[in-house]
Amino acid sequence: MTFRALPGRQEIVLLLLLIGVLLLAGRLSPDFLSARAQNELSTHVWELALLALPMTLIILTAGIDLSVGSTMALCAVAFGLYFRAGWPIPVDAGLALLVGAAAGALNGVFVAYVRVHPLIVTLATLAAYRGVAEGVSLGRPFSGFPPGFAVLGQGSLAGLPIPGLIFLAALLVTALLLAFTPLGLWLSAIGYNETAARYSGLAVSRLKFGLYTASGLAAGLAALLFVARRNTAKADIGTGMELDVITAVVLGGTSIFGGRGGLLGTVLGVLLIHETREFVSWQWSRDELNLIVVGALLILSVLADSLLSPRRRQ
Repeated sequence: MTFRALPGRQEIVLLLLLIGVLLLAGRLSPDFLSARAQNELSTHVWELALLALPMTLIILTAGIDLSVGSTMALCAVAFGLYFRAGWPIPVDAGLALLVGAAAGALNGVFVAYVRVHPLIVTLATLAAYRGVAEGVSLGRPFSGFPPGFAVLGQGSLAGLPIPGLIFLAALLVTALLLAFTPLGLWLSAIGYNETAARYSGLAVSRLKFGLYTASGLAAGLAALLFVARRNTAKADIGTGMELDVITAVVLGGTSIFGGRGGLLGTVLGVLLIHETREFVSWQWSRDELNLIVVGALLILSVLADSLLSPRRRQ
């Protein structure tokens, strides 16, 4: 039962892989590593990075949230509907975040209190939330948002992208909670042996409920960043996002069996997936190759986790 706050073997391997990808990219296409290209490509990573934070904590408890992409779509459509109804942008954004938190809380109720397996619950809501988004929007996109709103997804502050600053703030808050409270140990204990954690007096149900609610809230924030960047809200955004998020977290060393993981590995996993995908698109411009790359990374990460897990070696 471990929650890693410092670099370990997994993080070092990921760092070396990331350096290797960048060196290969620089050799094949030097322009890819230019500051201008990297700055432009970085706009694609922040939604993934935000969603990976609560997903790390959920998988640490041996849970999973397959509905994050569909929750993004639901929040984006909600934002568009409120905007079309004439509500002010700040109110629209707040209500969209509330929709995300409510969607996550619904997952949390079934996982934490009804005790349905999270795979079943979030697989069901993956379909249900996107279906609701498609139904209420009639499959039509929403656009025409004011230029000021685009700053959220495209603006910068002190030379740093605003979405990146939002992610760094979320990462800092999460890291401080894990570093200066027993939260990391509690979540690891739940993932390692939930029954023992309950008998030890941990508020397992409340913790799980909070994690899934936070995941929904993060999906709502990711939806706002996406809509601000693309100036479009529609029901098909976030399709396949859950695959990228789970791959990044598992690739970062958080065990799919629960009880072991860390934020540093997740951040490195996000960077590795982002740089690999962007370079494949840059070099070959074929989306199907990206799907193959992400799938291969997920399989390799699961195999590595299975081989390295202490419980599997016994």
